[in-house]
Amino acid sequence: MTSATGESATDQAYRRIRDDILGGVFPSGTMLGEAALAAQIGVSRTPVRTALARLQDEGWITIYPKRGALVKGLSDRAIQDLADTRLILEVTSVRRASSQAREMLADRLEQAVVEQERAFRERDLERFIELTIAFHRSFVESSRNEIMLELNDRLADRQRFLLFSHGERLLARCEAIIAEHQHLLASLRTGDITGFGDALRSHLSDNYGKPLDPVCPPP
Repeated sequence: MTSATGESATDQAYRRIRDDILGGVFPSGTMLGEAALAAQIGVSRTPVRTALARLQDEGWITIYPKRGALVKGLSDRAIQDLADTRLILEVTSVRRASSQAREMLADRLEQAVVEQERAFRERDLERFIELTIAFHRSFVESSRNEIMLELNDRLADRQRFLLFSHGERLLARCEAIIAEHQHLLASLRTGDITGFGDALRSHLSDNYGKPLDPVCPPP
């Protein structure tokens, strides 16, 4: 059975449950039941069961037979690892980009910061999160290293989940976050890679609540 969009019932269930986990509708610690999910999505329990098994394989939930599925979220170690990896990817990419590429990227991202400010004013958390994920992805794009970009994109769902789980913190820090993004662009434009790395480390530490070590320059 497929939906009007051509999705199978299993794909529909998977996408809906996954989106609700990543978007904070089902926060860490939520117990999900097959029957309730099937009713909400409008499918039978079989595709929901298959979708939950897939989400367990991906590490988002733990299934307890006859009880339901518990949303796991990210452990403190996973958050630390995510922040460390993002710091390495973004700083390394910016370091390897040409000075002209860095200047052009800074100019392009100025408008992105304006859009972020607008999302904050409208308290549109979902839009801000998608904008900030794209903003940070642009730093990795600057090196034109497809493998680093692939690694970055594989982290996007974890980044999205973490940002939504810190939603109130983000909204409370809106002015500081915009200032931090502007600081990153200023360092990018002047070619101050050390300053960029220090600013990014502080930015990630403040948003994730996890202190990070600096990224050492290559020998």
